[in-house]
Amino acid sequence: MAPRSQPTARQVRLGTELRRLREAAGLKAREVAGLLSSTSAQMSQVEAGLAGVSEERVRRLAAHYACADGAFIEALVAMARERAQGWWEEYRGVLPPVFLDVAETEHHGAFLREVVTTHVPGLLQTPDYARAVFGYMVPELPESELKPRIEHRIKRRSVLERKVPVPYETIIHEAALRILVSDRSTARAQLQEILRTIECEHATVRVIPFAGEGFAGAGIEMMYVGGTLPRLDTVLRDAPHGTAFIDAESQLARYRALLHKVERAALPPVESRDFIHRLTKEL
Repeated sequence: MAPRSQPTARQVRLGTELRRLREAAGLKAREVAGLLSSTSAQMSQVEAGLAGVSEERVRRLAAHYACADGAFIEALVAMARERAQGWWEEYRGVLPPVFLDVAETEHHGAFLREVVTTHVPGLLQTPDYARAVFGYMVPELPESELKPRIEHRIKRRSVLERKVPVPYETIIHEAALRILVSDRSTARAQLQEILRTIECEHATVRVIPFAGEGFAGAGIEMMYVGGTLPRLDTVLRDAPHGTAFIDAESQLARYRALLHKVERAALPPVESRDFIHRLTKEL
Protein backbone atom coordinates (compact mmCIF):
# COMPACT_ATOMS: atom_id res chain seq x y z
CA MET A 1 0.00 0.00 0.00
CA ALA A 2 1.39 3.39 -1.03
CA PRO A 3 2.04 5.86 1.79
CA ARG A 4 -0.59 8.53 2.34
CA SER A 5 0.38 11.85 0.83
CA GLN A 6 -1.67 13.88 3.31
CA PRO A 7 -2.58 12.02 6.52
CA THR A 8 -5.33 13.60 8.58
CA ALA A 9 -4.62 15.02 12.03
CA ARG A 10 -6.39 12.03 13.56
CA GLN A 11 -4.27 9.54 11.60
CA VAL A 12 -1.16 11.41 12.70
CA ARG A 13 -2.40 11.29 16.31
CA LEU A 14 -2.78 7.50 16.21
CA GLY A 15 0.77 7.16 14.91
CA THR A 16 2.04 9.59 17.54
CA GLU A 17 0.47 7.59 20.36
CA LEU A 18 1.99 4.36 19.04
CA ARG A 19 5.40 6.06 18.90
CA ARG A 20 5.00 7.30 22.46
CA LEU A 21 4.19 3.77 23.63
CA ARG A 22 7.28 2.43 21.87
CA GLU A 23 9.54 5.10 23.32
CA ALA A 24 8.10 4.52 26.81
CA ALA A 25 9.02 0.85 26.38
CA GLY A 26 12.59 1.87 25.50
CA LEU A 27 12.50 0.24 22.05
CA LYS A 28 13.82 1.37 18.67
CA ALA A 29 11.67 1.23 15.54
CA ARG A 30 13.98 -1.35 14.01
CA GLU A 31 13.58 -3.58 17.06
CA VAL A 32 9.82 -3.56 16.69
CA ALA A 33 9.77 -3.96 12.91
CA GLY A 34 10.72 -7.62 13.14
CA LEU A 35 7.69 -8.35 15.30
CA LEU A 36 5.43 -7.23 12.45
CA SER A 37 7.57 -8.67 9.66
CA SER A 38 8.10 -5.10 8.62
CA THR A 39 10.96 -2.64 8.25
CA SER A 40 12.04 0.33 10.31
CA ALA A 41 11.05 2.58 7.38
CA GLN A 42 7.53 1.14 7.38
CA MET A 43 7.32 1.53 11.14
CA SER A 44 8.29 5.18 10.75
CA GLN A 45 5.49 5.61 8.21
CA VAL A 46 2.96 4.11 10.63
CA GLU A 47 4.15 6.37 13.45
CA ALA A 48 3.96 9.40 11.17
CA GLY A 49 0.41 8.56 10.11
CA LEU A 50 1.60 7.98 6.54
CA ALA A 51 0.57 4.32 6.63
CA GLY A 52 -2.45 2.65 8.14
CA VAL A 53 -2.30 0.04 10.87
CA SER A 54 -4.79 -2.75 11.52
CA GLU A 55 -6.64 -3.31 14.78
CA GLU A 56 -4.77 -6.58 15.27
CA ARG A 57 -1.42 -4.86 14.85
CA VAL A 58 -2.36 -2.15 17.34
CA ARG A 59 -3.11 -4.87 19.93
CA ARG A 60 0.13 -6.70 19.15
CA LEU A 61 2.17 -3.53 19.46
CA ALA A 62 0.48 -2.57 22.74
CA ALA A 63 1.20 -6.03 24.15
CA HIS A 64 4.82 -5.85 22.98
CA TYR A 65 5.15 -2.44 24.63
CA ALA A 66 3.72 -3.87 27.86
CA CYS A 67 0.89 -1.34 27.87
CA ALA A 68 -1.53 -2.40 30.62
CA ASP A 69 -4.09 0.39 30.06
CA GLY A 70 -6.94 -1.57 28.49
CA ALA A 71 -9.17 1.45 27.94
CA PHE A 72 -6.38 3.29 26.16
CA ILE A 73 -5.63 0.31 23.93
CA GLU A 74 -9.30 0.04 22.96
CA ALA A 75 -9.38 3.75 22.15
CA LEU A 76 -6.41 3.32 19.80
CA VAL A 77 -8.03 0.25 18.25
CA ALA A 78 -11.16 2.31 17.60
CA MET A 79 -9.05 4.97 15.85
CA ALA A 80 -7.42 2.29 13.68
CA ARG A 81 -10.86 0.85 12.86
CA GLU A 82 -12.26 4.11 11.48
CA ARG A 83 -12.90 3.86 7.77
CA ALA A 84 -15.88 6.14 7.18
CA GLN A 85 -15.24 9.51 5.59
CA GLY A 86 -17.12 12.48 7.00
CA TRP A 87 -18.85 15.34 5.23
CA TRP A 88 -15.62 17.34 5.31
CA GLU A 89 -14.02 15.06 2.73
CA GLU A 90 -15.99 16.77 -0.03
CA TYR A 91 -13.73 19.77 0.57
CA ARG A 92 -10.48 17.86 0.09
CA GLY A 93 -8.57 19.59 -2.68
CA VAL A 94 -10.89 22.58 -2.35
CA LEU A 95 -9.80 23.94 1.05
CA PRO A 96 -6.47 23.67 2.87
CA PRO A 97 -6.20 20.31 4.73
CA VAL A 98 -6.30 22.02 8.14
CA PHE A 99 -9.96 22.95 7.56
CA LEU A 100 -10.77 19.25 7.20
CA ASP A 101 -8.63 18.33 10.21
CA VAL A 102 -10.50 20.78 12.44
CA ALA A 103 -13.90 19.42 11.38
CA GLU A 104 -12.75 15.81 11.86
CA THR A 105 -11.31 16.56 15.31
CA GLU A 106 -14.53 18.26 16.43
CA HIS A 107 -16.61 15.40 15.03
CA HIS A 108 -14.81 12.82 17.17
CA GLY A 109 -14.67 14.98 20.30
CA ALA A 110 -16.23 13.74 23.53
CA PHE A 111 -16.78 17.40 24.45
CA LEU A 112 -15.74 20.82 23.18
CA ARG A 113 -14.67 23.75 25.36
CA GLU A 114 -13.71 27.00 23.71
CA VAL A 115 -12.35 30.41 24.70
CA VAL A 116 -12.52 33.35 22.27
CA THR A 117 -11.71 37.01 22.81
CA THR A 118 -11.80 38.67 19.37
CA HIS A 119 -14.35 36.84 17.20
CA VAL A 120 -17.54 34.88 17.73
CA PRO A 121 -16.66 31.14 17.77
CA GLY A 122 -16.68 29.51 14.35
CA LEU A 123 -19.24 26.93 15.49
CA LEU A 124 -21.71 29.73 16.25
CA GLN A 125 -21.11 32.04 13.30
CA THR A 126 -23.86 32.96 10.85
CA PRO A 127 -23.09 32.89 7.10
CA ASP A 128 -22.96 36.70 6.95
CA TYR A 129 -20.60 36.91 9.93
CA ALA A 130 -18.35 34.22 8.45
CA ARG A 131 -18.33 36.01 5.10
CA ALA A 132 -17.19 39.22 6.78
CA VAL A 133 -14.38 37.40 8.63
CA PHE A 134 -13.08 35.49 5.60
CA GLY A 135 -13.62 38.51 3.38
CA TYR A 136 -11.14 40.50 5.46
CA MET A 137 -8.22 38.32 4.41
CA VAL A 138 -5.31 39.83 2.51
CA PRO A 139 -4.99 39.21 -0.35
CA GLU A 140 -8.75 39.23 -0.77
CA LEU A 141 -10.21 35.84 -1.63
CA PRO A 142 -12.17 35.40 -4.86
CA GLU A 143 -15.77 34.21 -4.49
CA SER A 144 -14.74 30.73 -5.70
CA GLU A 145 -12.56 30.38 -2.57
CA LEU A 146 -14.67 32.42 -0.21
CA LYS A 147 -17.87 30.43 -0.74
CA PRO A 148 -16.50 26.97 0.24
CA ARG A 149 -14.88 28.44 3.36
CA ILE A 150 -18.23 29.83 4.47
CA GLU A 151 -20.05 26.58 3.63
CA HIS A 152 -17.49 24.52 5.54
CA ARG A 153 -17.71 26.78 8.60
CA ILE A 154 -21.52 26.50 8.71
CA LYS A 155 -21.43 22.72 8.23
CA ARG A 156 -19.18 22.40 11.27
CA ARG A 157 -22.30 23.15 13.32
CA SER A 158 -23.43 19.60 12.62
CA VAL A 159 -21.60 18.47 15.78
CA LEU A 160 -24.10 20.57 17.77
CA GLU A 161 -27.18 19.56 15.79
CA ARG A 162 -26.81 15.84 15.15
CA LYS A 163 -28.90 13.19 16.92
CA VAL A 164 -26.28 12.81 19.65
CA PRO A 165 -24.65 16.26 19.80
CA VAL A 166 -21.21 16.91 21.24
CA PRO A 167 -21.47 18.80 24.56
CA TYR A 168 -20.19 22.30 23.88
CA GLU A 169 -19.19 25.14 26.20
CA THR A 170 -17.73 28.41 25.02
CA ILE A 171 -16.50 31.45 26.90
CA ILE A 172 -16.72 34.65 24.87
CA HIS A 173 -15.22 37.98 25.84
CA GLU A 174 -17.51 40.99 25.52
CA ALA A 175 -15.12 42.43 22.93
CA ALA A 176 -15.92 39.61 20.53
CA LEU A 177 -19.64 40.28 20.93
CA ARG A 178 -19.33 44.02 20.37
CA ILE A 179 -16.91 44.20 17.46
CA LEU A 180 -18.87 44.97 14.29
CA VAL A 181 -17.16 42.72 11.75
CA SER A 182 -19.80 43.84 9.26
CA ASP A 183 -22.88 46.02 9.89
CA ARG A 184 -25.32 46.29 12.78
CA SER A 185 -27.85 44.02 11.11
CA THR A 186 -25.26 41.24 10.83
CA ALA A 187 -24.19 41.81 14.45
CA ARG A 188 -27.77 41.63 15.70
CA ALA A 189 -28.48 38.44 13.75
CA GLN A 190 -25.27 36.93 15.13
CA LEU A 191 -26.22 37.65 18.73
CA GLN A 192 -29.68 36.20 18.12
CA GLU A 193 -28.06 33.05 16.72
CA ILE A 194 -25.99 32.70 19.88
CA LEU A 195 -29.15 33.07 21.98
CA ARG A 196 -30.84 30.39 19.88
CA THR A 197 -27.94 28.04 20.50
CA ILE A 198 -28.16 28.66 24.24
CA GLU A 199 -31.63 27.12 24.19
CA CYS A 200 -30.05 23.76 23.37
CA GLU A 201 -29.38 21.70 26.48
CA HIS A 202 -25.97 20.54 25.26
CA ALA A 203 -24.61 24.04 24.58
CA THR A 204 -23.42 26.56 27.17
CA VAL A 205 -22.28 30.11 26.49
CA ARG A 206 -20.59 32.25 29.13
CA VAL A 207 -19.45 35.84 28.81
CA ILE A 208 -16.47 37.70 30.25
CA PRO A 209 -17.61 41.34 30.55
CA PHE A 210 -15.32 44.34 30.24
CA ALA A 211 -16.29 45.24 33.80
CA GLY A 212 -15.25 41.87 35.15
CA GLU A 213 -12.24 41.69 37.43
CA GLY A 214 -9.38 39.23 37.48
CA PHE A 215 -9.06 38.57 33.74
CA ALA A 216 -5.62 39.14 32.26
CA GLY A 217 -5.88 36.51 29.54
CA ALA A 218 -6.97 38.55 26.53
CA GLY A 219 -4.53 36.58 24.39
CA ILE A 220 -5.89 33.19 25.39
CA GLU A 221 -7.93 31.62 22.61
CA MET A 222 -8.34 27.89 22.21
CA MET A 223 -10.59 24.99 21.41
CA TYR A 224 -10.13 22.19 23.94
CA VAL A 225 -11.38 18.91 22.43
CA GLY A 226 -11.97 16.06 24.83
CA GLY A 227 -10.89 12.60 23.74
CA THR A 228 -12.43 9.31 24.79
CA LEU A 229 -9.76 9.43 27.50
CA PRO A 230 -8.01 12.52 28.95
CA ARG A 231 -4.68 11.44 27.48
CA LEU A 232 -6.28 11.67 24.02
CA ASP A 233 -7.45 15.26 24.47
CA THR A 234 -6.37 17.87 21.91
CA VAL A 235 -6.02 21.64 22.00
CA LEU A 236 -6.54 23.63 18.80
CA ARG A 237 -4.94 27.06 18.62
CA ASP A 238 -4.76 29.48 15.72
CA ALA A 239 -1.19 30.12 14.65
CA PRO A 240 0.27 32.50 12.03
CA HIS A 241 0.43 29.73 9.43
CA GLY A 242 -2.66 27.72 10.36
CA THR A 243 -4.19 25.88 13.28
CA ALA A 244 -1.84 24.13 15.69
CA PHE A 245 -2.87 20.76 17.15
CA ILE A 246 -1.42 20.31 20.63
CA ASP A 247 -1.48 16.93 22.36
CA ALA A 248 1.61 16.65 24.59
CA GLU A 249 0.45 15.89 28.14
CA SER A 250 2.50 18.71 29.68
CA GLN A 251 0.87 21.20 27.31
CA LEU A 252 -2.61 19.74 27.83
CA ALA A 253 -2.18 20.19 31.59
CA ARG A 254 -1.18 23.81 30.98
CA TYR A 255 -4.27 24.52 28.90
CA ARG A 256 -6.55 22.80 31.41
CA ALA A 257 -5.18 25.14 34.06
CA LEU A 258 -5.71 28.14 31.77
CA LEU A 259 -9.31 27.06 31.16
CA HIS A 260 -9.97 27.00 34.89
CA LYS A 261 -8.54 30.53 35.23
CA VAL A 262 -10.75 31.84 32.43
CA GLU A 263 -13.83 30.11 33.85
CA ARG A 264 -13.40 31.97 37.13
CA ALA A 265 -13.66 35.29 35.26
CA ALA A 266 -16.78 34.39 33.25
CA LEU A 267 -20.37 35.11 34.19
CA PRO A 268 -22.64 32.15 34.97
CA PRO A 269 -24.75 30.85 32.03
CA VAL A 270 -28.01 32.60 32.97
CA GLU A 271 -26.32 35.95 33.59
CA SER A 272 -24.44 35.52 30.31
CA ARG A 273 -27.69 34.95 28.43
CA ASP A 274 -29.20 38.09 29.94
CA PHE A 275 -26.02 40.00 29.09
CA ILE A 276 -26.28 38.99 25.41
CA HIS A 277 -29.97 39.94 25.41
CA ARG A 278 -29.03 43.45 26.55
CA LEU A 279 -26.37 43.77 23.86
CA THR A 280 -28.90 42.71 21.21
CA LYS A 281 -31.26 45.50 22.28
CA GLU A 282 -28.46 48.06 21.99
CA LEU A 283 -27.97 47.34 18.29
